[in-house]
Amino acid sequence: QVQLVESGGGSVQAGGSLRLSCAASGRFLIINDMGWYRQASGKQRELVAAMATDGSANYADSVKDRFTISRDNAKNTVYLEMGSLKPEDTAVYYCNAVVRHSLAAKYVEVWGQGTLVTVSS
Repeated sequence: QVQLVESGGGSVQAGGSLRLSCAASGRFLIINDMGWYRQASGKQRELVAAMATDGSANYADSVKDRFTISRDNAKNTVYLEMGSLKPEDTAVYYCNAVVRHSLAAKYVEVWGQGTLVTVSS
């Protein structure tokens, strides 16, 4: 099984920056897309950014030009650089990966435990 371990959350003032990291470990054959979702209190979980193995990325409109996703395929790690943070970015951020455990298995989604990002005004 694959485990995703996130780090880098915390509290920051509006306009500040944070960097999230997510490392995948365990037994698997291949990791396809990796990305970040977030869930604010009382709201549904939403996509923040995702990146394919070829480096192509997509972002939520609300974070374009402020957040940057990157990944290190050799380390099975995905990063999220968050800049110009706003109070509305406050949420629990979850790492997500689409993983295939073996040739006989289908791709499945795996989630991290989440890391809290709090932006104060």
